[in-house]
Amino acid sequence: MNQHPPRAAALMIDGPAGKLEALLEQPLAQPPPLADSQDAAPAAFGVICHPHPLYGGTMHNKVVYTIARACQERAMPTLRFNFRGVGASAGSYDEGRGEIQDTLAVIAAGRARWPGAALTLAGFSFGAVVSLMAAAAAAPSRLISVAPAVTRVRAASIARPACPWLIMQGDADELVDARDVQTFAAGFSPPPQLLLLPGVGHFFHGRLDQLRDAAIAFLAAAEKAAAGRRGAD
Repeated sequence: MNQHPPRAAALMIDGPAGKLEALLEQPLAQPPPLADSQDAAPAAFGVICHPHPLYGGTMHNKVVYTIARACQERAMPTLRFNFRGVGASAGSYDEGRGEIQDTLAVIAAGRARWPGAALTLAGFSFGAVVSLMAAAAAAPSRLISVAPAVTRVRAASIARPACPWLIMQGDADELVDARDVQTFAAGFSPPPQLLLLPGVGHFFHGRLDQLRDAAIAFLAAAEKAAAGRRGAD
């Protein structure tokens, strides 16, 4: 695995409410990204959504950063970005509706940069719900939801993503009740993989390594399964 910090480039991506501030990070083993050029084609890339904009959520959140690093350690370039109205991103908070469209715009930019690459879509808290809602249109190859704020949505209102899906939730989460997440996950058929982490709070204080390792294991297993299906074709 790549254990070195990724190479990074700041980007401004066209979004439905104006420019979206983003950070493209590429594993050190890959060529460095350039804001005005295409990169060598990876097999997959990641897009990670941040927590609630009205409560200090940004693309620099440590959980978002950790999930990005997990993707990079699986040789994926990643796009972290600020939702509308956050940092240098244009627009203003839109109660999740516009933020779904922001996510789809960033995904579209990633697919234009890396045609044919599989999408790993992820999010934390509010961002986990936004990424889940975006999945119907985005059709990711893998989905990671960290401490999803599930009281904002009903499972019955969401089509289950047709891809491997991991939910990671701390059982000591002070903001998102783990019981609500368990009930939410059980509402899907088949249910997503649910990893309940004992003693872990909402922000994964002191447990980020465990979060990263679980994400890497999930991505590795999903990649292996996809390779097996391709070999059987």
